[in-house]
This record gives sequence, structure tokens and C-alpha cells, in this order.
Amino acid sequence: MKILLANPRGFCAGVDMAIDTVQELVDLIGTPLYVYHEIVHNRHVVERFVRQGVTFVEDVNEVPPGNTVVFSAHGVSPQVRADAEARDLRMIDATCPLVTKVHVEARRYARMGKQILLVGHADHQEIKGTFGEAPERMTIVESPEDVEELDFSPNTPMVYLTQTTLSIDDANVIIDAIKRKYPHCMAPPKEDICYATTNRQHAVRDLAPRADLTIVIGSRNSSNSVRLTEISEHSGTPARLVDDATELDYGWFEGVETVLVTAGASAPEDLVNGVIRALRIRYDADLEEPVTVDEGMNFALPVQLRILKNEASSA
Repeated sequence: MKILLANPRGFCAGVDMAIDTVQELVDLIGTPLYVYHEIVHNRHVVERFVRQGVTFVEDVNEVPPGNTVVFSAHGVSPQVRADAEARDLRMIDATCPLVTKVHVEARRYARMGKQILLVGHADHQEIKGTFGEAPERMTIVESPEDVEELDFSPNTPMVYLTQTTLSIDDANVIIDAIKRKYPHCMAPPKEDICYATTNRQHAVRDLAPRADLTIVIGSRNSSNSVRLTEISEHSGTPARLVDDATELDYGWFEGVETVLVTAGASAPEDLVNGVIRALRIRYDADLEEPVTVDEGMNFALPVQLRILKNEASSA
């Protein structure tokens, strides 16, 4: 067996920043420490923080007044911030800067009086946060069928924005439907789908045709991980999504000579290594790691955390 190890894969700069933020807070102020929503969509990452005493909540009203709350990489709505402020919570914002960019665009276009078509999954935490920036000006569209059901007049000033973790192919199908129905609809000045999502999708699209099976490491609530499985399947190569090596079903590998292994943007590298190790032990597999792109991207820690660290060092 040959293993093709996709590159890039796994943690992106936004996920690195969010995870580092929580870990540094644990080390700096200890617990209790609260995180609004899962810091990233990966079961192992969340469980590791829970073991350190971190509490994850789905409502800031669950956080006792005066405590510290971290906002996850997916971003939050202004209402969540207002609720946190009302409870006198110290807020540490670990929102990915690329998600923040979409929030800024939503506020700007709403002030300009434009109707915003938000392309994405309505139940995803990122979309909930973005929608909260201008609910009176925003409509979520999840499919070309949703676009066909819109009844805005042809003269309505419009712009579309997208969830950062969408499949490029899926997003383009919806965007094409928008352009057909509303040719005057503006596009954002720069594509909203993030560089890491794009790079991981391109790597799978390029490598999947060389494989008989694709293994994607990531949790089932990770949008970008699910998209990687879909892209492989659209390329003609069956794909399986696993959280870690314990979920491998060796029945999948009958007749398989080449396996593509990749990981969603919130999956730790040690989980990738665990899958590789399991396959090499069982099948004496050779490993090949084609380099697709060197991302070389880093995001600074949240300013609120940097202030806390400076205060601690000067105390």
C-alpha cells in the first residue's frame, strides 16, 4: 500500500491562534475559564481542554458574572457580546481574523443600505454570528433552490457574502444562481472563503484521482472536514471521515493500493500521525508527501490576551 499524505492539511492559522489563546489563558489565569461554543470543531481538542478544567457553554448566561469567557474561532453576534458585557464578563475574542473580515463587510454593506445574501449553512456557528451583525438586511441562502425562491425586486441593491469554510465548488453553484437571477448583485472585494479551506480543498482535488480511497481526519461537525470528503467523492474517489485511528474500518481497504490521507483545519497533527501509524503497521505502507503549497501564515493572539500577559509580566 502507498499512503499519499496531503499537504497542506490540519491546523490553519486561525485554529492555531484560537487553541493557543485558550491554552495560554489556562496557564496564565487558570480555571474557571469559559469558552462560548467549541473553540474549534474538533472533539479531541475540546476534550483535552475539558480535562484541564475549561467549561464550554452555548449561552453566555451560563457563565457566572465576573468570569472570563473566550469567543470561539467561529465568531459571535453583537447580541452575544452585549449579553456578556451585561454579565460583567471579561471577553477574550479568539475569532479567526478571516471571519472577522466577513463581519466587517456585513456591517459596512448594511450601513450602505444593501440587501445581503449570506451563502452558507444556517445551522453553522459562523453563519449565526455573521447573520447577527445585520439580521434586518440579511438573507441566508443554502442552495440554488433558495436563490430561486427569493422575491427581491430587480432594482434592490445587493451583495453576497459567504461562509469561510464552504466548498468552493458548492459556493460557486449558489453564487452562479445569484448572478443569473440578480446580475447586478455585487461580490465582496475579496473572496470570503479562507485561504486554508481553499488550499486543503485544492490538495484533495489534485491528489484524490491518484488514490483508491481518501481518509479525512476531522470531526463530523467540522464543515471544512465534511467538504473535503465531498470533494474527494466528486473527484471519483470514495472518502471516509474519522475522528482518529480508532474509527478506521479495515474493511474499507480491501483492494485498495493507494490511500490519500488529509485532515480538516481543526484536526491536530497527532491524530494524523496516529492514522498513518496504524496503516503502516497493518499494511507495511510506504509514505509519500507531495507538497502542494507552503502556507506560511500566522495570526497574532487576541489583543485582550496580550494586555493580560503584559500586566502579568509587569506585576
